[in-house]
Amino acid sequence: MALRAAGPMLDPCPPGQIGGSYKPLTEAEIQRIHGTALDLLERLGMAEVPPRLHADLLAAGALDNGAGRMLFPPALVQAAVDQAAKTFVLHGRDPDRSIEVGGNRVYFGTGGAAVQTLDMESGLYRPSTLADLHDFTRLQDTLANVSWFTRCCVATDVPDNFDLDVNTVYALLKNTTKPIATSFTLAGHVAPIVRMLDIAAGGPGEFSRRPFLKAHISPVISPMRYGEDAVDVVYACIDHNIPMSCITAAQAGATAPATLAGFLAQSLAETLASLVMVHAIQPGFPMVFSNWPLVVDLRTGSFSGGSGETALLNAASAQLSNWLGLPSGVACSMSDAKAVDAQYGMEKGITSLAAALAGGNLIYESSGMTASLLGASFEGFVLDDEMHSNTYRALRGIEVTEENLGFDAVCEAVLGAGHFLGNQQTHAAMERDYFYPSLADRDAPRTWAENGAQDAWSRARDRARTILRDHRPAYLTPEQDRQIRAQFNIL
Repeated sequence: MALRAAGPMLDPCPPGQIGGSYKPLTEAEIQRIHGTALDLLERLGMAEVPPRLHADLLAAGALDNGAGRMLFPPALVQAAVDQAAKTFVLHGRDPDRSIEVGGNRVYFGTGGAAVQTLDMESGLYRPSTLADLHDFTRLQDTLANVSWFTRCCVATDVPDNFDLDVNTVYALLKNTTKPIATSFTLAGHVAPIVRMLDIAAGGPGEFSRRPFLKAHISPVISPMRYGEDAVDVVYACIDHNIPMSCITAAQAGATAPATLAGFLAQSLAETLASLVMVHAIQPGFPMVFSNWPLVVDLRTGSFSGGSGETALLNAASAQLSNWLGLPSGVACSMSDAKAVDAQYGMEKGITSLAAALAGGNLIYESSGMTASLLGASFEGFVLDDEMHSNTYRALRGIEVTEENLGFDAVCEAVLGAGHFLGNQQTHAAMERDYFYPSLADRDAPRTWAENGAQDAWSRARDRARTILRDHRPAYLTPEQDRQIRAQFNIL
């Protein structure tokens, strides 16, 4: 009891557990989807290719069909896959918070561009602000299962796009030393922001030597065309050694086929087109193969982030990416619920667990996202962190060893005390093998009532308020902050 009161002696379910046991696609199905994706790239190709990329693709082996489309022979696609970075480090400013992306390890993190925040006082949504972004960054800095932080909300009170990009990165630098990620509205914003990153890193050129920020870019617009502004950002990021998540975000029945197999084929083709683009610019540059299948409710056109189809498609996407041997990124745990309620828990649980079991290396949107990505919730962040611990425990699996099988322990209990409560094997397993939640309620109904009959939303709200009250990091030195403020409009 004294040991328990002092806190867990070890974490039985840390991030980076092994995934890949859930395989929604057979090998033959993977081959057919991959073959169709290659056919799409070879026979249909990509449209709206910016001139600079057009020249680089031609030099790499792509073909111009003379009708405004670039065709990618299978040999070019295979070369891009073969030479792609299979693993790379997402650095944190604190080296102990760095993670290695790729292989079969699973990490939960964030993403999203919520324009509304679920207010903790009113329980209703309001426009997201820059202050919210600072608070979300501070909050997640304490959460062990957010392995990297991408801004989860847009500061709608910052109207200028350059100021928005600058202040978004500043909020991340000030409030966390985890690996961070952001997006750039325009390519011209990259170089100035790198100057700010250099200040935080210790001087000119220091960020590029050990980049602790990655870029979220969507260079492909479904169906099957490039977006010029995003392609320009890709070039700028490669120039400054900023790793990238190149995100394909097709929507089933809208910008991609409604059939799940057809959707996967087109989405795979489009994400491969991003990889070929990177390969043509700089072979092997670090890129997360971020094939994010998104689902719409075909009755209404509304986005559906918490559906069973979302769970299935993202698990299949992770399986396809891992089959190619590429660092995989998928998007799960983004409930359509507006409140922190039963729908919220159900949708987040099934989608995040499916993606993790399938082996998605980086699972985006997995913390705090509500209202079909329109909203972000402080309470959601702390609840999701506990959910991720349970998911990691499921991934860790069962260690079958001679000692764990416990033949001697069974004999001792049967012939002795008649139970296992005082057994040394029980004491050893208590911390090593079991996760003990701090938010989920396991009390008897009477005890729960005597303690105020709180629901999960209320308990999570109390926890979030405590963290935001007490955790006020200052990861920029006063001199670094002064230098940044002298060069940028920090709001």
